[in-house]
Amino acid sequence: MDHASPLSVFFDAVRKDPRICVTHIGLFATLVAYWQANGYPSPIYAYAREIMPMAKILANTTYHRCIRDLHDFGYILYEPSYKRNERSKIFLKV
Repeated sequence: MDHASPLSVFFDAVRKDPRICVTHIGLFATLVAYWQANGYPSPIYAYAREIMPMAKILANTTYHRCIRDLHDFGYILYEPSYKRNERSKIFLKV
């Protein structure tokens, strides 16, 4: 994946997608920033508690709904760990 383009590709795609709201956009932008800050790993390994404050998401339900939506809509591949001591896997697809 080109390290400079994920946000551009995402914004081009969501321009035509009425299912995406500002919270989805903020979460995706945060995932890209987290990806860049950690040296562009693929996949990203992260806890919700690491991503939520950066994305300004306060509720666990909002975070999990939005990350699941991004997965279901094809913008990321999300593999939750379901374990408190193991980070979930997130692949940026755009």
